[in-house]
Amino acid sequence: MRFRKLRSTDLIVSEIGLGANAVGGHNLFDGLREEEGKAMIDSAIHLGINFIDTADIYGKGRSEELIGEVLSAHKRDNIILATKGGRRWFEDGTVVLDNNPSYLRKALEDSLSRLKTDYVDLYYLHFPDNKTPLMEAIGELSKLKQEGKIRAIGVSNVSLSQLKEANEHGDISVLQSAYSLLNRSAEKEILLYTREANISFVPYGPLAFGLLGGNYTKEFKLTMGDWRHSNPLFQERYFADVLDKVDLLKKLAVEKGTNIVHLSLAWLLNQDGIDSVIPGGKRREHVERNINANDLILTTADLTRIDEILSSDDNRK
Repeated sequence: MRFRKLRSTDLIVSEIGLGANAVGGHNLFDGLREEEGKAMIDSAIHLGINFIDTADIYGKGRSEELIGEVLSAHKRDNIILATKGGRRWFEDGTVVLDNNPSYLRKALEDSLSRLKTDYVDLYYLHFPDNKTPLMEAIGELSKLKQEGKIRAIGVSNVSLSQLKEANEHGDISVLQSAYSLLNRSAEKEILLYTREANISFVPYGPLAFGLLGGNYTKEFKLTMGDWRHSNPLFQERYFADVLDKVDLLKKLAVEKGTNIVHLSLAWLLNQDGIDSVIPGGKRREHVERNINANDLILTTADLTRIDEILSSDDNRK
């Protein structure tokens, strides 16, 4: 496993991390098995992955609880733990965006309790609520950082103007946003800014939420409770075209003596400004599948070939 430093921080992370939204994320996926999720986290750590990413909204706290259970059996200092706050849920099932400083403080304290730790290495504002000034929200996170409860501050799901506002005083170390071979919209503006501002960009959905796993056919249907219904890549008018491109990428991977998962993750790690990727999974074999992606070397010719395969994908660029 290779490691990199997240920019403007002292956090050294594995190039291949683990996104844990399917660990206890029962509000996002149907049929999750908690013991499988815990086994996946444990396996990831034993395989050398030290960067674990979750959020308080995943399973409405359950993902953090399960991760806390697993991490209690490992040395905390060896793990770079990231979580997110800013989505508030109520007993009636309602979920609202809330960046109020007092709520963010409470959200972090609750996350620390569930994770069984007294600090998180990286804490993201999960979504802007478009009501609270971002400077107020980030100001509170800066106070929490000064108190030693956060080591670095990140933001997620923001526009370029919102990112610039949040980073007015240089407080933002990491941006987490969508980026993959099948969704390159970040290249237009945001990735340019993060490089200039010395902000690490951590892509979420690096395997396009399963599409770049290479196992879906055109007959695949999402279950009713799957959040991916809202993702354009899974909608009927795009899905067949997406899978055609996935098939071409799979052929290139075979030519390289690898698989599409490694190809997709290695491509991201070849992009300037990307220091780590956090593919998700539900079972330990998913981690085992991802782990060697940083060993794959892509040539300039490979990168050009990939661009050619995706060149007609203008609707998602």
